[in-house]
Amino acid sequence: MRERSVSTALTINNILPTKLDPSSLRYESNMRSLADLVAQIRNEEEKIREGGGPKAIESQHAKKRLTARERINLLADPGSFFELGLYAAHKMYEEWGSAPAAGVITGLARVHTRMVMLIVNDATVKAGAFFPMTAKKVIRAQNIAIENRIPTIYLVDSAGVFLPLQEDVFPDTDDFGRVFRNNAVMSAMGIAQIAAIMGMCVAGGGYLPVMCDNVLMTDGSGLFLAGPALVQAAIGQKVSAEELGGAAMHSAISGTIDFREPNDEACIARIRSLIEKWGYRRQSLWDRKQPVDPAFPAEEIYGAYDASPARPYDMKEILARIVDESRFDEYKPEYGKTLICGYARIGGFAVGIVANQKLHAQQTDHEGHKRVEFGGVIYTESAEKAARFIMDCNQNLIPLVFFHDVNGFMVGRDAEWSGIIKAGAKMVNAVSNSVVPKITVIVGGSFGAGHYAMCGKAYDPRFVFAWPTAKYAVMSGDAAAGTLVEIKVKQLERSGRKLSDEERKELFDATKKTYEEQTDPRYGAARLWIDKIIDPMETRQAITQALEAASLNPEVAEFKVGVLQT
Repeated sequence: MRERSVSTALTINNILPTKLDPSSLRYESNMRSLADLVAQIRNEEEKIREGGGPKAIESQHAKKRLTARERINLLADPGSFFELGLYAAHKMYEEWGSAPAAGVITGLARVHTRMVMLIVNDATVKAGAFFPMTAKKVIRAQNIAIENRIPTIYLVDSAGVFLPLQEDVFPDTDDFGRVFRNNAVMSAMGIAQIAAIMGMCVAGGGYLPVMCDNVLMTDGSGLFLAGPALVQAAIGQKVSAEELGGAAMHSAISGTIDFREPNDEACIARIRSLIEKWGYRRQSLWDRKQPVDPAFPAEEIYGAYDASPARPYDMKEILARIVDESRFDEYKPEYGKTLICGYARIGGFAVGIVANQKLHAQQTDHEGHKRVEFGGVIYTESAEKAARFIMDCNQNLIPLVFFHDVNGFMVGRDAEWSGIIKAGAKMVNAVSNSVVPKITVIVGGSFGAGHYAMCGKAYDPRFVFAWPTAKYAVMSGDAAAGTLVEIKVKQLERSGRKLSDEERKELFDATKKTYEEQTDPRYGAARLWIDKIIDPMETRQAITQALEAASLNPEVAEFKVGVLQT
């Protein structure tokens, strides 16, 4: 490990300096707090991975079928599965017994070293039926595959649409039908797709495998637009499931499937064999060298990060434990200090980094007046710097990584007079029209328009990761609760009622509790605003995985920004 003293030589060599004191009480407090939160998340994740629970797993095994996760373990190269969307539908659909992980498992994996997207129905959760979030999760996985040109494998074992909620699954652009539309679009784009029917595949869901490049089916599975009961009700015909749509029929008579396999194990072995013979397409333009570990250990991120708004921390301490060799070419370091911009490598990939700095900074304005700028707030100078930096990265084909811990843009007379709206619009424009891959990591707060300018979900980042400490909302809990309570108090006063201080505090606490539940990253991950909640120590690996996925897409559109406010 490198010497930690800050020196001129270190600055000249562009190595991020570090001033951490692992023996300090603050470091130890931060370490414990974040470690406890990560442990809580991991325990919840293990529970979600149980799917429908032991009885449902026994039922799946009784049919001589593997569970979804057992299938993934056989298919993916050991240790390569990078799950996405695990928290989908978390604490949703509880009136229907819940739907852990939305009843479908998605994520990146490697098969014979080749990166693929896996979309795997979990039949232990309501027979793999599609809830509204199930469709959205599948579509999110397909959209990631489309943007990054990732070959996709579907392991199908689903009863179809969850009928009690059909109105929220069937008709819209992010509902069930979009899945098949994406199948067709992906095929036209040359994105390889393999589907294996390893259980039930009924009704409209039958289109998914048949629109893929290769279709496999195991004995005992069923593929039909209408099952035996519905066929009898509709046209009075009595027919067995096997005769109607079994593997033998589709292999020998309809010719719908390409490979008939006796069981799950043989089917997965066939998929691996097919993929092993694929050719290679052009790789992308993003520059990559041999990765070099950071100069400082990743576990020190726990002590470097401080979630307390009253105790600012140095974002550079975080970056020093993520980027290769802890080397960072900072862009305009003395200007707009509440946003850190600069060039580095992560996992060997060249990247441009835009990160909120949480330390307060002294800035001199155009009239020579000095002021203190608050960490985590985007000022006019910060926004202008970031906009220019983002454009430079697009000009030079450098992917962008955004680290969020942002309270929003500065407000008030001085900010308005300085042109904060113009500068913010310029930054949003640059982010919106950026054509290089964008990856977002929500470290702490991600509030208001600052969330947008830092490449929030609406601005098409290829991946959105969040630490367990992330907060995701229009404004912080205290600010929102204060605003909402004031509105409520005025409403009550207009009706002639005045609240006591105790009643006012109770209302504030109740409002804050409800609001903060919605700012929790698990709430956002349940709704797929976040692709994955990550251990802060694994930030470097997550970004590298995302960049490897992005490198499969060699196409880069022309960079245009349109009208920029000046």
